[in-house]
Amino acid sequence: MNEGLKLNVERRDGLAVIYTDGYINNQGGEEIAEAAYGLLDEGFGTLLLNLAGTKIVNSIGISILIEIIEKMIEVEGRLSFCNLTPTIEKTFHIMGLAQYSSIFPDEQAAVTELQAGAS
Repeated sequence: MNEGLKLNVERRDGLAVIYTDGYINNQGGEEIAEAAYGLLDEGFGTLLLNLAGTKIVNSIGISILIEIIEKMIEVEGRLSFCNLTPTIEKTFHIMGLAQYSSIFPDEQAAVTELQAGAS
């Protein structure tokens, strides 16, 4: 039984964190995109995807994440990732996501750098 992806969003001063729990495939990727675009509409230009609850991202999920990165570049925003499994991190490097977004080992490191950069 596939329960899908669960998302939780935390809004902070100038930064929104999207927490994922589950598989990022076409449906999960679309849910992330919907959340990200909604946050952009709310005025958040810096987004952090915390993938601590995600162990698998398929190719369609990656293509949707690339679309989000392209949108962030278009609006001069910033998308970053944290808490990736070693396999997901390696895949993001191979697929080029790491070239246009930042990858942090954990949320604390990400928030520290992202909020410093926003000042």
